[in-house]
Amino acid sequence: MWQLLKEFLLFLREEKRWWLAPVVIVLVILGAILVFSSTSVLAPFMYPFM
Repeated sequence: MWQLLKEFLLFLREEKRWWLAPVVIVLVILGAILVFSSTSVLAPFMYPFM
């Protein structure tokens, strides 16, 4: 997992594509919210947003 993160950061530095970092971070956070909210106590509170 750390190797993938390291390789992604090297790609961003070499290609000057720093605008991709916030996009990837937001997608990972949204994915985590979807996965954890479907099986947790937070599920009833997430329904208005879905």
